[in-house]
Amino acid sequence: MNSFEWVKPALVAAAVLACAVPALADDSGVAIIHAQQRERGKTCFVDHYHYGSSSGLSSKKAAMAAGIKSWADFTDFEYGSDWAHWGRASSKSAKCTEDGPKGTWSCDLSARPCR
Repeated sequence: MNSFEWVKPALVAAAVLACAVPALADDSGVAIIHAQQRERGKTCFVDHYHYGSSSGLSSKKAAMAAGIKSWADFTDFEYGSDWAHWGRASSKSAKCTEDGPKGTWSCDLSARPCR
């Protein structure tokens, strides 16, 4: 047997597994560095918060949506999309203000990521 005959079947098997695994979950594995606990059927960080913000938007609704996106984008970058859902987050806080005479809106958000 040629010493390289095993390569092709091994590459095919690796490709099949690589295609199947990402469909199951998107968790970077970095979340393990934070203490976690079960809360209302989900797993949340115990005391680690993520933050999001927005500014200069024409409405409070738009500022809130941009702040949530900011929070989710960074959470996704760090821990994967499993953790990046504002709707699942715990201990949520959002403070929005109307800025100056232009009437633009800004929001600052924080929450503990959950999956």
